[in-house]
Amino acid sequence: MFLKEGLILAFILVVFSVGKSPFFSIDRIGAAIIASILSINLGNLTFSQALSSIDFRTLTILFFMMIVIANLKVAGFFELLGQCISNKVSTKRQLLLVVIGISGILSAICINDIVCLLLTPIVLLVCRQGECAPLPHLLGLAIASNIGSAATLLGNPQNILIANLSQISFISYFSTAVPIALIGLLICYWLIALFYKKELVGTISFKIENDFHYDRYHICKSLVILLLVVCAYIFGGDLVVSTSLGAMTLLITKKLNPAKIYENIDFGLLLIFAGLFIVVGGLQHNGAVDWAMKNVLTLNVHSFYSLGLITIFLSNLISNVPAVLLLKFFAPAVGVDIWWKSLALFSTFAGNLTLSGSMANLIVAETAKREQINIGFWEFIKIGFPITVLTSCITLIAVSV
Repeated sequence: MFLKEGLILAFILVVFSVGKSPFFSIDRIGAAIIASILSINLGNLTFSQALSSIDFRTLTILFFMMIVIANLKVAGFFELLGQCISNKVSTKRQLLLVVIGISGILSAICINDIVCLLLTPIVLLVCRQGECAPLPHLLGLAIASNIGSAATLLGNPQNILIANLSQISFISYFSTAVPIALIGLLICYWLIALFYKKELVGTISFKIENDFHYDRYHICKSLVILLLVVCAYIFGGDLVVSTSLGAMTLLITKKLNPAKIYENIDFGLLLIFAGLFIVVGGLQHNGAVDWAMKNVLTLNVHSFYSLGLITIFLSNLISNVPAVLLLKFFAPAVGVDIWWKSLALFSTFAGNLTLSGSMANLIVAETAKREQINIGFWEFIKIGFPITVLTSCITLIAVSV
């Protein structure tokens, strides 16, 4: 009945899960582009319907946030942050705690994928200079970025999408999510410290020279702009307007070469989003989503327990953004705010279940792999699985009260 849609979805699932096509040199970006083109040319959607399926507000918010964060990167903020870490910690356990704390906090106000992209090389450098095992700190970075990003509606792509779809207020979501995220970060530290007890014993002595350049003025300017963007959103401002004004202000500069800013924007992530919007639009247009929910996913998505199970399953099967895109059609008419909050929390915490559960995990793993450090599937799941279970249970208790 839905053979064409099923084949397209199967193709994109394989590539998104493995990271590349088993037969051709196709990565996740290519898979999203190819799947969207097939959705149009095989008759699932017309070109006009495909365009209308793309949520340009979400893409715009992501793009402008990337410009703000790229300014911090070019100004040397993250290298400066790495040096501050080196100057403040004296033991391996302290380093783990600081890495988890910084990753969680930054991911709450920035996009966690980008935070991991920028922080992973710094964590590797600090571990190399301090002569300590990098694996527990890299796991802490990846897992804490997912947990921390759950605290706000700006922390990750799926939460930005949910903010745009649901129109729930920043403060309302923040007050619900922050206590859960803080408990999750403590659980993350405790479990990693427990599993890597031997690797985290001892002190650290750093020998790092001030051999990098940073622009103090532009760092301060970028941080102020980021704070103003967040504050504008908190007090009811339109997120597209606030992020666009922030990005515009940072692009008006005499000192920085704008080409360096554009080089640090993840256009591939934007293409992945656009492709996913079109593919899910094709599934919706042909009735495949309704059919699957009635005949395959028989659990009641209005029950928080069932919603949690479905979201965690779909988020690890097809990634969290496509899961949100599919589940958005089943938002209830009553109690809609708490339902959207639950979806945001469950879909984010689901990213810690497996190594491929979130893009942030894969970014850390791929960056570490280039330094001959392997984060294996089972190495990740022995920490990620219990954290996902515990944070999801805490979420279930919190939203059910």
